[in-house]
Amino acid sequence: MSSRVITADFKPSRSQKRILKRNRMLTREVKSPWATEEHFGLFEKYLEQRHADGGMAGMDMFEFAAMIEETPVQSRVIEYYETSDDGEQVLKAACLTDVLHDGLSMVYSFFDPELKKRSVGAYIILDHILMAQEAGLPYVYMGFWVRGSQKMEYKANYRPIEVFKDGSWNLLTDKMIFDVDDDPLGNDPVAEQVAAIHLPPQT
Repeated sequence: MSSRVITADFKPSRSQKRILKRNRMLTREVKSPWATEEHFGLFEKYLEQRHADGGMAGMDMFEFAAMIEETPVQSRVIEYYETSDDGEQVLKAACLTDVLHDGLSMVYSFFDPELKKRSVGAYIILDHILMAQEAGLPYVYMGFWVRGSQKMEYKANYRPIEVFKDGSWNLLTDKMIFDVDDDPLGNDPVAEQVAAIHLPPQT
C-alpha cells in the first residue's frame, strides 16, 4: 500500500529529536537532477554494505544516471554534506526526490554506511518532513508500506501516516499493523493501486 506522512500534524518523538540532534552537523543542498561521480561512488558504497543482494546491485554509472536524470516530473537531488577535519565538504547522503503539487515524494535515498549508528536514513526522512512543513506542502510520500515486511515497518514510525487502501487514503492504525485478519494479499495488486491514485498535475 502506498504511504504518505501528513506533515502538518507530524511531531517528532523523543528518539527522532535525538536523531535530528545527532546529525545537526549535516548541511543540506538542493540540486537539479544531475548524476555525478561523487553520487555514484556513495551509491555503490551504500549498496555494497547495505543491499548487496538487492535489485540495484550491479547498476553501472549509465543506469544510475538514467535513474537520476530521466524523470517525467520535477525532481531534485537533496544532498547532505559534512565538513571534514581539514575543512572539506564531504558528501554523506543523498536522496532523489520528486516535487509534487501537494508534497515531496522520496524516490530513493542512500548514505555513507559508516554513519549507520547515527540513523542517517531516518534523518533524511525527518528532514524531508521539515522541508515539506517549511514549504507548506501537506504530504511526504514514502513509497509502499507492507504489513509484516521488516524492510518497510519503519515507515509506521512517522505518524500520522496514511496508506492507500480500498481506493482511498486511510490513516495507518495499530489495528492495520497488527491485525492478522487484515491480509495485504486481500488488497488490489500494487499496479492497480498505483493506477487508482490521482496525482496532482505537473506545474
